Amino acid sequence: MSGQRVFYGVASVLVGGGLYYVYQAGGDGGVAELKMQKDMTAAGAKLRMERESREQAQKQGEEMARKAGAQLDKTVEDARSKINEADKKISSGMGQAGQKLDQLSADGSKKLDSVYNQASQAYKDTSKELKDSADNFDKTVTKKTTEAKSGIMSWLGFGGK
Repeated sequence: MSGQRVFYGVASVLVGGGLYYVYQAGGDGGVAELKMQKDMTAAGAKLRMERESREQAQKQGEEMARKAGAQLDKTVEDARSKINEADKKISSGMGQAGQKLDQLSADGSKKLDSVYNQASQAYKDTSKELKDSADNFDKTVTKKTTEAKSGIMSWLGFGGK
């Protein structure tokens, strides 16, 4: 049933179109046919132009997409390159910083060893001086004690001086 409706609809459009051209031609079927051919040729040419225009637009779009893709690839590659350069600079800087830190650590260790050695030497010198002073004090006390003892002994008549 719907097939009949489509048939009657298409037939009505064709008959209506034919009658339009006959009416425009003033009732002359030959002139109406020529006008119809002229209009169909113009419509076909217009459709071909639109199709060619679409194909040309599609080609231009594809070309623009290709160029944009190439530019995007170049931009991504440039970004990767710059990131790699920055990474190398950071690595180099870290290496230099590590070397500097090692150098400072070695210098600090040398200075600490030097201060430790000086402090140890000062301690040894001070200990020796203290021992020498203690020995001198002990000798002096012993000598004075002996002298005092002999003096007391002589007062009491025990010594023969």
